[in-house]
Amino acid sequence: MSAHDPTQLRRHTERLLEAGIDVVRVVYPDLLGTDRARDVLLDHLPTACAHGLAFCRAVYHTTPRGDVVPVTGGLDAGLPDMVVRPDLETLAPLPWEPGVASCLGDVTDARTGAPAAESPRDLLRTVLARCAEHGLAPVAGPELEYFLCDPGPGGADDWRRYSTATGAVYTAGLRADPDNHLLRVLRPLRDLGIGVTTGNHEFDGAQFEINLRHSEALDAADRAFRLKSAVKELARKEGRLATFMAKPFNDAGGSGFHLHLSSAGGDGANAFDDPAGAYGLSATARHAVAGLLAHAPALAALLNPTVNSYKRFGPDTLAPWLIDWGLDNRSAMVRVPPERGAGARLELRLGDASANPYLLIAGACAAALLGVADAAEPPAPLEGYGYDTARAALLPMSLPDALDALEADTGLTRLLGKDFTAAYVTYKRDEVARFHHHVTDWEFAEYADHL
Repeated sequence: MSAHDPTQLRRHTERLLEAGIDVVRVVYPDLLGTDRARDVLLDHLPTACAHGLAFCRAVYHTTPRGDVVPVTGGLDAGLPDMVVRPDLETLAPLPWEPGVASCLGDVTDARTGAPAAESPRDLLRTVLARCAEHGLAPVAGPELEYFLCDPGPGGADDWRRYSTATGAVYTAGLRADPDNHLLRVLRPLRDLGIGVTTGNHEFDGAQFEINLRHSEALDAADRAFRLKSAVKELARKEGRLATFMAKPFNDAGGSGFHLHLSSAGGDGANAFDDPAGAYGLSATARHAVAGLLAHAPALAALLNPTVNSYKRFGPDTLAPWLIDWGLDNRSAMVRVPPERGAGARLELRLGDASANPYLLIAGACAAALLGVADAAEPPAPLEGYGYDTARAALLPMSLPDALDALEADTGLTRLLGKDFTAAYVTYKRDEVARFHHHVTDWEFAEYADHL
């Protein structure tokens, strides 16, 4: 269905009017996975659908500090336009914003009409089309963790953990959540219709996890993107900060973005299940595991996308930093949960919560597809507690090393596309350079009084 089909547009507009909605927020993800948007008054929606909304393409190249990175097609081209058209099939009223509905936007090059090279949603579509050529329809179930912070006395940049409860992993209620944050988030997320299933307090104080139902991979990415945006917005309404930063505190662990991944086959059944196969897994599933392992160094650049990401890694962190897999083993990078049959799946534990959901799922599907195409077999699964460098290779331990691995992985970058890869690597190398030139609080505390 075209977003500007007159009959469908009329139907959507009537439904919005009946719900008392007069504003549509058209949202799309940037390279980081942050939401970029424009509010459209309902009477302007037909024009927005027909002609699109113009945005400067360099929004994809803009850093969290407001700098514009010189990615090809941005500054060098005179900061040209791109066009965003509402995807009306994704319309959903915002439970916390009366009179407002949101929908996702599709991004195209204003000159060619083709999808923008940097568009994360279109990148995932491209990878999924390649999967379909091999008879695969990836199914994904995202799990995301985040920290909730209250403002401290030190001003705008002073944030303190909302709760300091310890030993409260897998709990719910007031013990570690004295203000019932989780319930106040879960209910509006349910009403948003993004398939939220469960939530709980996680390992560290003020850390929470929210799970989404599994679905077709693009839909799962859409819902994970909207989840992150919604959680942050709900926190802002209370004067709080919800952060999906990989490791925001020195004295706490990190936040993960675990992805449960399977695939439907041509007959619609779970293509990862085979009672007669090794470990109860089909050859397709084993090949997918092998692909994830083989391309893990390059995947780190997408799944652990910030300088901060690599501070989450290390022994006994339950964050994988070795390239291995195991059967129901949470110390492995790829865990195979015990369910079989319709529930057969892989859990990729590499990603951290800062990852862009579209890039994380696109990278995982691309790596799995490469393993299937090569009919690769994984090594023997990890037994016992992992984190032993004598048994498995080390992942990249810094963002520059991960970016090097991504550029060197010709199989993966071919699926991701050279234009996207070039834009992403340029953008992230600028982040690395800015970090290396920034004097940190640690450096001042370490050296100022002694040197």
